[in-house]
Amino acid sequence: MYEDILIAGFGGQGVIFAGKLLAYAGLKEGKEVVYFPSYGAEMRGGTANCTVIISDSPIASPIISHPQNAIMMSHPSYLKFFPRIKKGGRALINISLIKDELSRKDIEIIKVPANEIAEKLATSRIANMVALGAWVKRSGMVSLESLIESLKDVISKDKLDLLSLNKKALREGAKLV
Repeated sequence: MYEDILIAGFGGQGVIFAGKLLAYAGLKEGKEVVYFPSYGAEMRGGTANCTVIISDSPIASPIISHPQNAIMMSHPSYLKFFPRIKKGGRALINISLIKDELSRKDIEIIKVPANEIAEKLATSRIANMVALGAWVKRSGMVSLESLIESLKDVISKDKLDLLSLNKKALREGAKLV
């Protein structure tokens, strides 16, 4: 088994956190994992993306120019990365912020209104968890339970009060697919 994913959006959307959480879940399942974050100089509002690779065997390189899969949380990220997804891959699109669509028939497209669902739960700041919950349920890259169990290892100590809200957002996302 080998799966790679690019998670992209803008600073403040939690794409780096989502990638780190996915990587920890892969480690919890005993897999080989690469986590490679990248963000612009302006953290909140600037570009942010990360690559996560999870495999049963050693991973040769953390660099992926054409990912198998992508979660795109913002319109600029969608425009930049959607065309790069490999044929036969999957794209999860946050349709709350991505309105017009590029056309591809060679990949699976999963549409999730992540911000709307997050706002119904509490705040749009957990849209990343809604999208990630939907992603792992659809892809099987890791189990939803490994993801939820890994939250306590990834969430910062000053945000432990948000643990149950993040769990709820992951589960709500999983219900979508």
